[in-house]
Formats: sequence, C-alpha cells, structure tokens
Amino acid sequence: MNEDLKKIYSRRFAGIEKSRNEVWKVLTRHYFQQWVSPQDVVLDVGAGFCEFINNIQAKEKLAMDLNPATRNKAARDVTVIPQDVTKEWAVSSESVDVVFTSNFFEHLPGEKELLHCLREINRVLRPNGLLIAMGPNIRFCFNVYWDFLDHYLALSDRSITEGVEICGLQTEMVVPRFLPYTMTGKLSPRPLLVRLYLALPLFWRLMGKQFLILARKPPAPVERTSANQIHDEPEQIAQ
Repeated sequence: MNEDLKKIYSRRFAGIEKSRNEVWKVLTRHYFQQWVSPQDVVLDVGAGFCEFINNIQAKEKLAMDLNPATRNKAARDVTVIPQDVTKEWAVSSESVDVVFTSNFFEHLPGEKELLHCLREINRVLRPNGLLIAMGPNIRFCFNVYWDFLDHYLALSDRSITEGVEICGLQTEMVVPRFLPYTMTGKLSPRPLLVRLYLALPLFWRLMGKQFLILARKPPAPVERTSANQIHDEPEQIAQ
C-alpha cells in the first residue's frame, strides 16, 4: 500500500512539484501563517510532499504520512512520522499547538476512520489549540470529485463541521468555498495570481471548490475555590 501511494502521487504531481511548492510558499506566508506563531508546535497530517510544513514558520514541525516519499521531501527541520492514522498516533497528548491538514480526509476509507482522526487531533492539541482543515467540497465539485482513484469519502464543509464538533472541537470559521479544486492541471497558478486571489474573497465565491475550516480545542477548565475554602483560610491563619 505504501508503494501504491508513492506511485499515485509521483504520477499525479510529475512535472509540477516546483510550481506547487511556489504556490504553497504564498499560501503559508500570506495566509496560513496568521494562525501559526513562531513558537508553535505544528503537525501536518497527511503531509504528502510537505509543501505546507516545509514553508510554515514554527518552533517544531511534524509531518505525518505513510507515503515513503514524505521523508525524502521533508526539510531538515521537519520530523517525519510514518504513521497509520487509523491507529493511535505516535504524538503525545496536548503537545501540539496547531494541526493542519489539506486534501487528506477524503482519502480515509470511512466515517469511522475520519472520526478516529478527529479524536486524535483533539487529543494531541493543547487546550486552545487549533485545527486548520482544507479539502474538496463535494457540494461544489461533485462532477469531478471521484476522478481521483484514492478518494473514498464524500465530504463537505457541513459534514466536516459536524465531525469536528462531535469530537469535541469548537468551530471558529467555516469557508465553504476557498481554493479551486486542484492545482494538478497543465496551467498551474502563478504565485502573483495566488496572492491576488487570496486578497479578493469575491474570487473565492466564483472559483472556490475547497472548504476551509478552523476549529479550536476548548481551553482547560479553571479550578474555582469554593466559598467554604475562602472562609476557612482566615481562621487557619488566626490559629
């Protein structure tokens, strides 16, 4: 299966890796970086060729993917986790500030595996940590959604929102139409055009076929001192 993944992505992105990376430089620098602090620990789930995690600025960067090519594509400051995401993740609980995933959930074999991933995301995120999820929205690209051999789940902004909330995260932002469906065509977008596109959300409503969802893990509960404890303290001091 790992070798199949390698063959699929090598064929799919052959000849456009450089242009894709240039686009992701723009996306990270001029859009996604606003939610990532230089002191954050960031986990990219389904990192693929590492275009996002290589370009984002963060204190610690983790890339999770079974694709053997991921290790070769990762930058030196990226730690690769060759993880089967349907098992418990090899990431400590409450150790990650931001989880990012792009065009990954639709490759999972079923709803059970999707919910497992969302629960693991909740587990590894620190309190107040953030999930940034992006993917093809079947509501707007149903006619081409199944053109990729490894698409298994039909997902939309609404179904992902329902899933993250079931698994304990709180939705902060839902953009049903964000980026166009794919960057794998012969006419790959130029970085300058990507910057213009990001700056004009009107284009999103016309051309966007992918959802963007931000969901946050609730902050840790604050321990409250009971009224009896407060009243008891002066008496103990007086004694």
